[in-house]
This record gives sequence, structure tokens and C-alpha cells, in this order.
Amino acid sequence: MMVPEGFIKVFVALEPVDFRKGHDGLVAITQQVLGLDPFCGAAFVFRSKRADRIKVLIWDGTGLVLMHKRLESSAFVWPQVRNGVLRMTPAQFAALFEGLDWRMVRPAPEQRPQSAC
Repeated sequence: MMVPEGFIKVFVALEPVDFRKGHDGLVAITQQVLGLDPFCGAAFVFRSKRADRIKVLIWDGTGLVLMHKRLESSAFVWPQVRNGVLRMTPAQFAALFEGLDWRMVRPAPEQRPQSAC
């Protein structure tokens, strides 16, 4: 999977979107519906009504990148459909993108540096 350098934030739109929308339509949804900045370098994930396809919109610093993935024999595991947006870790997104159950991926515990003494 292609992921930009320094990839940190992933936002998932919980409601399905019209999959005829391209870059500009998804930018509008990101701004107007989700209330987020599509040019901040985060990934914005959108699903189709049947949940067998996703689109991922990312600003890479020079332009908008739109990835589209369709699962052939299953559907993406998705949170309950409701208004809003869900924040995911990059590990959870990687599992989602592979068609796995991303809910099984737990965020890593915060690591504290050990003292030098």
C-alpha cells in the first residue's frame, strides 16, 4: 500500500458517500460535512453504500491523491453508520485497507523513554 511519509492522522467518514464523487466532491464533503481541512496531510476514508469499496483522499503536499479499492468477495468492516467522523490509528487503517477487522488492532501503549542513569 502506498502511504505518504509522516502519515499520522486518519479520519473515517461514518456515512456512505455517492461513489461517483471524485477529488473535488470528496474535498467538499470533508470541509462541509466533516468540518475538517482536506489539505492538512491527513487521510480521509469514505465508503460505498454496500461497504465493498472505499476511497481514500490525501493531500501529499503537491496535490490531492485519491485511492480507490474494491474488495472482490467481502465487505470492509465499518463502524455503525451514523453522522460524524471516526479517528483511526495508522495500524487500524492498514488493517481496514487490507479488508481485515480493524477493531482487533489496539493502539500501542504510550512508550516513555528510560532514564540514562
